[in-house]
Parts: sequence; C-alpha cells; structure tokens
Amino acid sequence: MTDRELDLVVHGATGFAGALVAAYLAEHASHDLRVGLSGRSADRLDAVRERLGPRAAGWQTVVTDSADDDAVRALARRSRVVVTTVGPYERHGMPLARACAAEGTDYVDLTGEVLFMRASIEANDAVARTSGARVVHACGFDSVPSDLGVLLLARTAATHGLGELTDTRFVLTGARGGFSGGTVDSLRLQVDRVRADPSARAAVADPYALSPDRAGEPDRTADAPGDRRDSLRVRWDPESRRWLAPFVMAPVNTRVVRRSNALTGWSYGRRFRYEESVGIPGRLLGAPAAVALTAGTGGLALGMALPPTRALLDRVLPAPGAGPDERTREQGFFRVRLHSRTTSGRLVQATVAATGDPGYAATARMLGESALALVLDRDRLPDRAGVLTPATAMGEVLVERLRVAGMTLQPL
Repeated sequence: MTDRELDLVVHGATGFAGALVAAYLAEHASHDLRVGLSGRSADRLDAVRERLGPRAAGWQTVVTDSADDDAVRALARRSRVVVTTVGPYERHGMPLARACAAEGTDYVDLTGEVLFMRASIEANDAVARTSGARVVHACGFDSVPSDLGVLLLARTAATHGLGELTDTRFVLTGARGGFSGGTVDSLRLQVDRVRADPSARAAVADPYALSPDRAGEPDRTADAPGDRRDSLRVRWDPESRRWLAPFVMAPVNTRVVRRSNALTGWSYGRRFRYEESVGIPGRLLGAPAAVALTAGTGGLALGMALPPTRALLDRVLPAPGAGPDERTREQGFFRVRLHSRTTSGRLVQATVAATGDPGYAATARMLGESALALVLDRDRLPDRAGVLTPATAMGEVLVERLRVAGMTLQPL
C-alpha cells in the first residue's frame, strides 16, 4: 500500500468522537504522516482542521458521505488506514467496512454493536483475508481493555508454564465519565432489532455470536461445558473481594474476547470461560449497592424496550452527536482487574486502567493508537487478515503503544 495517497484518514472527523480522535492524532502522530479528515461537509472539515492548529495545517480534507458507495470506495482506495467514528454502525458503517475489505485497506472503528460485527464478519471476512486487509472492530472502551487484558493473562500463563486459562473474570473496580448520545442511539437501534427479529434476539444472547467456528465451540454438556450467558445476578467474588453486579458492556466485550480465543486456535484454552462484572467493595455495605446497580441496568434495558418509557427516556438521554464536556472528559477514569484460574490450578491476574472519560478521552487514545499501530508497525503485527479483534490484529504491539501513551496494562 506504499502508493496510497494518504496514510491515515479519520472518517467522521466533524462529529464529537471523530474530532477527539483527530485532536489526539494531531498531538501524537509524526509530522510526516499523511493524514486526511473525512466527512460530509467541506466547510465543517475545514473548521475542524483549523481548530487542530499548525500540526494539522497540511492535512487533506475529503468530502465523503457514508451512504455513497462510490465515495467510500474512493476513500478506501486512496488510504492505507481508515478510522471511522460514524455510527450507529449498523445504520452507517457497512459500506465503508465493505470498501476497505475489498481494497485491502486497514479499517478500525469503536463499535459496540454485536449485530453489526456479526454482519461484517459474514460480509467482509473472506474478502479481507483475500485482499490482506485488517478490519478491526471495537477499538475503544468497547473492547480494548477486555481483549488486551485477557491477552495479558494468557501470555503470563504461557510464559510461566501455568497451563491454559479456565474460569476468567473481568471486574470493573472503578470508573467515572459521561454518557454519550451516540452510545444511546446504538442502544436504541439494537433494542429495536431485537424486539422485531427473533433471529437477532438469539444472536445477541449467544455467547459465541462472533465465533469464526460456531460449530467448533464447546457445547453445554457435562463433558464439554460451554460458556455462560451474561450473569444478571448479584454475588460475592472471593478473588476480587467485591460484590459483583452486571456490567452493561459485557454482552459486547465477552463476544469479542471469545472471538480472539477462537481466531488464535483457542490459544487461551478449550476450557476458557469468561464473564464481566462491575465490582463493588464492602462485604456488608456493597451488597445493597450491587442490587441497586443491577436493578438500574435492568430497568434501562426494559425502559428502552417499552414504548411509553422509551418516549420518556428519549427526552432525557443525550441526543446523537452530544457528549460530555471537557472537564468531565479530563476527570474521568477507569480501572479493571482481571483474574483467571489456569489448568494447573494457579491464579493469574492483570490490571488495565486509564485516565480520561472511558468512552471519549480514553477511547480516543485507544482508537488513535490502534490506527497508528496499523500504519506504522505493520511489519511487527501478527500475520493475519480478515475481520479481526484488537488482540488478534495488533496484540502486543498495541499493548506497548498504549503503555507508552499512559495506560496501565500490567500482569500482577
């Protein structure tokens, strides 16, 4: 791809999340990197570039409508890597993902939409493997901490000869940040699909919804127990010494991690079982807080599904294109603790943490570094193409980049 006109393009640069990614790249990309800003409005693209300052003065702007197949194909053809923040992806994302797969252009996004990722696998995986493209979904808070955190556990177990991973848990031990209009819009769309389509409902519920070999995954017999559906109950976890409540992002992250295991020949283990929770400390006082969080999570999902409460929620939840202010983004953070029992009976642990609002400041860092890894570290990346995950596309290279960028990704 050395003859491509642009090294990296941010598609959706005039949107809230896209502008944050562009700002991150303006601060951290090398001066000689050929960067483009893409969106539907030339005037708005020019305004974004001007706000980014001198380092972005030479960046090209490319007017591209996500619904125009010819335009997105032309964008993919002239770029080495395209990073897109235009969602909901089920509504707007497939033309660009399809074009990148066909043109051999690497692609990264921040989707947390299982149904879109499943559709992209079906439409783009074989094409991308033929063209050599890496189509990498879920490169933000969905699902980099989960995917790279489990990769760290597996690498630790393998390095010390501790066997494969078995029961593995991700516990969100702390977080602060805003709630985005784009995330709400994606949730609305998926809720509507699940209500209207029984096959979509079954796909969302399937722990192995993103597996490249669904028939090869373990079944649910006593001899080969399959993985759990996402837990909706409150319970005490002796490993983390916290009460566990449902994590709203688990139905996405767990599917991505299981796809990573399968894409690498089940390198985490054939007995690998994975779940995610929010952890609340306090043996006595933590229990009621965990129950309240569980009720709130369930209430939000139910409220989005029922027309009367949906109308009320639509009035109070953020609109598409809106996001937290700068102060909220700067003061945000997240902390995650992961632990797993290996086939030798040993415990391996890791921590993943970052400053900045998880869905925006931290996500802009994760998405930006993912794109830079594809552009600058191609010779060091795993030798894979197709529709991939952060761990299988970039793996240890992305771990190194994020550490340098200030994130904590550390075996314990």
